[in-house]
Amino acid sequence: MKILIMVVIGALAAVLANKGVAVFNDGLRPILPEFIEGRMDRKALAATSFAMSFGLVIGYGIPISIAATLILIHSVLLATDIIGTWSPDGEKGTVIAAICGGLWGGGIVVGLGFIVNMFKLLPVNFLPNLGQVGTPIIAAFCVFPALTVAFQYGFKKGALTLVITFFIRQVVQYYGTFTIGTAKVGLNPEGMALLAGMLVMMFFAMREKSDNSNTNAALVSVFAERVKKIRKNIVILAIMGGLVAAATSLNVIAGDPISLNLLANGKTTEAALTALARGIGFIPLVATTAIATGVYSPIGMTFIFVIGILSVNPILAFVLGAVCIAAEVMLLDVLAHLMDRFPGVRKCADNIRTAMTKILDVALLVGGMMAANSMAPGLGFLFVVGLYVLNKTVKRPLVSMAVGPVGAIAVGLIINILYVAGLYLPAAAK
Repeated sequence: MKILIMVVIGALAAVLANKGVAVFNDGLRPILPEFIEGRMDRKALAATSFAMSFGLVIGYGIPISIAATLILIHSVLLATDIIGTWSPDGEKGTVIAAICGGLWGGGIVVGLGFIVNMFKLLPVNFLPNLGQVGTPIIAAFCVFPALTVAFQYGFKKGALTLVITFFIRQVVQYYGTFTIGTAKVGLNPEGMALLAGMLVMMFFAMREKSDNSNTNAALVSVFAERVKKIRKNIVILAIMGGLVAAATSLNVIAGDPISLNLLANGKTTEAALTALARGIGFIPLVATTAIATGVYSPIGMTFIFVIGILSVNPILAFVLGAVCIAAEVMLLDVLAHLMDRFPGVRKCADNIRTAMTKILDVALLVGGMMAANSMAPGLGFLFVVGLYVLNKTVKRPLVSMAVGPVGAIAVGLIINILYVAGLYLPAAAK
C-alpha cells in the first residue's frame, strides 16, 4: 500500500508539473507562466528546473531521508518537477511524465529500504548511531518562535519569548504529569514549550496594525484569470493533497526535516506543531505566488502534513487532506484580504521560514557531528567539521543543512573501509 500510494503521488505530481498546474519548487513557480504564455520554450524550462532542483534532491532530500529512514517529501517532488518539465507537450508527454514520476515515487520507497538494509550488512553497522543526527532538533526547534520575534521586533522581545519558552519547558518537565481518574497524563516539555513560544509570537504579530495598503487584494483583481485557472484544477489538486496526507499518516513521508526527525523519534505532537508552524509560514509565499502565476503547489500550504500526522488512518487522512487543499484554493482571495488586514502575520511568515532554516542548519550540523563522533570518537568530529568548512569554498556547495547528515553517512562508510584495512576497531570490540 505504501509503495502504491508513492507511485501514484509521483505520477500525479509529474503530470501536474508537465501541465503547468502545480510545481513543488517555490523558485520554479514564478517561471512557469513564461513557458505557459509562450515566452520560454520547453528546453529552457527543463534546464532551469534541473538546475534549481537536482542538487537539492541528491545533496539534501536523499541524505536526510537516509539518516532518519523516513522519506523527506523534497526527495520525491523536486524530482517530479524535473520529470514533468522535461517531458514533452501533449498526451505523449503526460504519459511519459506519469510513468517516470510513478517509477521515481515507488523507487524512492524501495530504494531507501534497500540502502538501509545494505548498511545493516556492512561489517560495522552504523545505523543506530546515524539516528543521532536528529537528536538536537527536538530541543533546538523550540527556539524558532523566539528567533522569529527577534528578527521582526528586535532582540529584547526575542529574548523575552525565549525566557517564556524556557520557563514553560521547565515547569512542564517537573509538574507536567498528573492523574485524571485512573489515567496518568503526561505533557511533553518540548511540545508545550514550542506551543508557548508560538502563542507569544502570534501575540506580537497580531498587535501590528494594518497599513491599509490592500496589496494582496489588488493582486487578486489583477490576476483574476490566473486564480480561475487554479480553481479549474481544484479536483486534481485535492486528490494530490489527499494522497500526500494519506502517505504521511502511514509514516512514509514528512514535509520538512524537523517534523521528519521528530516523527522518527516518536514525537507526534511536536511534529504536528512543527508542521502547523511551517504551514503558517508558507501561507503568504504559496498564496501570493499562486495568485500571481496561476500555478499552485502540489502540497498546497503544507497543512496537509498536519492532517496526515494527526489522522488515525490513511482513508480519513485522504478525505481531510483533499478537503484542506480544496478549501485553500477556494479561499485564495479571502487569504489575500486577511494578509492585508494583519501585516504583522504576513511579515512573521517570512521570518518563520528564515528562523526555521537557521535553526535547522545548526541542529543538523550538531546532530551530524554527534552521530559521526559516536561512530568514531575524534575522527567523526574531524571529518564533519572539515567537510563543513571546505564545503563553503567550493563553487557549488551542498546546502548547509545537508552537511551534517552527509558527513555522518560518509563517516559510517569510511569506518567500514578502515575496519577492513585494519585501521579501525569498533568500541564494543575494544
